[in-house]
Amino acid sequence: MEPVYASVVSTARMLWLAQGLKFEISGVENVPAEGPGVVAFNHTGYLDFTFAGIPAFLQGRRYVRFMAKKEVFDNKFGGPIMRALKHIPVDRANGAQSYHDAVDYLKRGELVGVYPEATISRSFELKSFKSGAARMALESGAPLVPTIVWGAQRIWTKGQPRSMGRNGYKILVGVAEPIAPEGTPEQLTARLHESMRAKLTELQDAYGPYPAGEFWVPAARGGGAPTLEEANAMDAADAEAKAAKRAAREQQGDAN
Repeated sequence: MEPVYASVVSTARMLWLAQGLKFEISGVENVPAEGPGVVAFNHTGYLDFTFAGIPAFLQGRRYVRFMAKKEVFDNKFGGPIMRALKHIPVDRANGAQSYHDAVDYLKRGELVGVYPEATISRSFELKSFKSGAARMALESGAPLVPTIVWGAQRIWTKGQPRSMGRNGYKILVGVAEPIAPEGTPEQLTARLHESMRAKLTELQDAYGPYPAGEFWVPAARGGGAPTLEEANAMDAADAEAKAAKRAAREQQGDAN
């Protein structure tokens, strides 16, 4: 038992109760009851990780060490909590240290949570995956644990206002069968993507019906979310704009 993590879980459960969230959790038996596992989960909103850890907690009160961007750890309020929970900071400019930290956790028998998509999918469909989760699994010998969260985008996602009050939303969390760490990183990443795609489709089917035009509903299901192609174009434009701002700041710094 970890007192800090346990108290955070208790606080989260009270908040979920206050929001009236309705959970349906499946596949708990697919989380390793002991030993390591790379918990790979989809990214549709800012609170995915709070729900992605539920199956592990139900499986013998196991805790997931999530990989999160370094800026969260730099926050004077969130940083101490993240460190107390033994989560792993990720410096996007230099991810080598976070990768090695994650592998060390896995070799010690921990569950490590990672977003293979790296960034929020504005289409709410799966983006292409980075190979980091597969490489961690291969190096540590830990199985991949494909996990899907569906419905969290209704609470808080990119470009939309938060809905943190008593909303009564349904949240589905499903865990697919573990994937053995075999093959090349590319082969293992492809297997992970296919497993998560199938589980996402399953949960999306179970969640409906979907109101037409709603921002949180994928375009393929009649919703107002952009298509995957449109979302990728938006992400590329954002990345280009950020790069231009960085270049301008650096140029101004050189001038000074």
